[in-house]
Amino acid sequence: MSVNFDEIIERRGSHSVKWDKMEAVYGVSPENGLPMWVADTDFKPPQAVNDAVTALADHGIHGYYGGDETCRAAVCGWMQRQHGWEIKPDDIFFAHGLGAAISLCLTAFTKKGDGVIVFSPVYHAFAKYINANDRVLVESPLINDNGRYSMDIPALEASLTGKETMMIFCSPHNPGGRVWSRQELREVADLCARHDIILISDEIHHDLVFPPHKNIAMPLAAPEISNRLIMLVAPSKTFNIAGGMTGCVVISDPELHKKYSNASIAAGVHNNRYGMTMLEAAYNNGDEYVADLVEYLAENHRIFDEGITKIPGVKSMKLEATYLAWVDFSDTGMPMEEVKSRVEKHAKIAANYGETFGNGGKNFLRFNLGCRREVVIDAVDRLQEAFKDLQ
Repeated sequence: MSVNFDEIIERRGSHSVKWDKMEAVYGVSPENGLPMWVADTDFKPPQAVNDAVTALADHGIHGYYGGDETCRAAVCGWMQRQHGWEIKPDDIFFAHGLGAAISLCLTAFTKKGDGVIVFSPVYHAFAKYINANDRVLVESPLINDNGRYSMDIPALEASLTGKETMMIFCSPHNPGGRVWSRQELREVADLCARHDIILISDEIHHDLVFPPHKNIAMPLAAPEISNRLIMLVAPSKTFNIAGGMTGCVVISDPELHKKYSNASIAAGVHNNRYGMTMLEAAYNNGDEYVADLVEYLAENHRIFDEGITKIPGVKSMKLEATYLAWVDFSDTGMPMEEVKSRVEKHAKIAANYGETFGNGGKNFLRFNLGCRREVVIDAVDRLQEAFKDLQ
């Protein structure tokens, strides 16, 4: 195995949001609690990444980053090897994280008051960026079909008012773990084409897909919509380097490319030396790592899912991708405040609240399984104990 994912690494006191903010947010102490909320993992990246960062420190000068040709080549190589997606180096912009990239896209391609579509429940920050930019959040509720999400494209289309100019699409889906089929991707693309909607495809979790499922990059599913497509990808979830705050925006259409470039210049975007260095090292040296990681995460999910389903009324969605378990407590008959109290006060686990993910999320909690195997086992034991009166 390329990395020992069972290695104990002390993260408390390291300026980790996941560990050091847990007590302030949830009242769960990092001394005896389990942080299963913020979506980063407790794993080291490939050794080549840390070696590259060490080399920067040894060099000792930390000026402005320039000459990004090798970084662009690393991105292109990774996308070709891992996803069969061929991109041109000049189509890539580097952003200060994909959250910042989404905000720049909102600035570049929409105006205040425009409607921005999401399929909810979905990653909670989408709504935050849309609302903070004075755009109108348009939620299209996903259909929960026996523990597996699907989109209702006809219902969405029937609800459109003509004020919707952008869609932010999560592929694979967070928090449901869905890997969308080629047909589903085409339906999304066709809708955007019919209604002149800019499509932002956020594929940050696309490396973490469990066989036999396979992620299809949107440009491969619907190449004809390149004139309205912006692709967002990053190594942050895959290699646990989110602190480098570096993501990629891939735009092949010249007009969209120019608009985004202008917005990026206006915002004063500059590349982060450490983030770019980590990205390049990860994409050039991470193939074995990601294969091992997916295998490890799949077993983590199997253990968690098997244990959770032994609690009556509790169901965990079957993950097809990501390390984020989406757990439905609706059949327990308990109000969610009681569920949260049991999870936080009795099990001493911090998990994301489902209602923050929008319509359809209120009876759910999201648990981060990107942690050591023994932590997953411990979490299952704690949850079964916290709900033992149901068993």
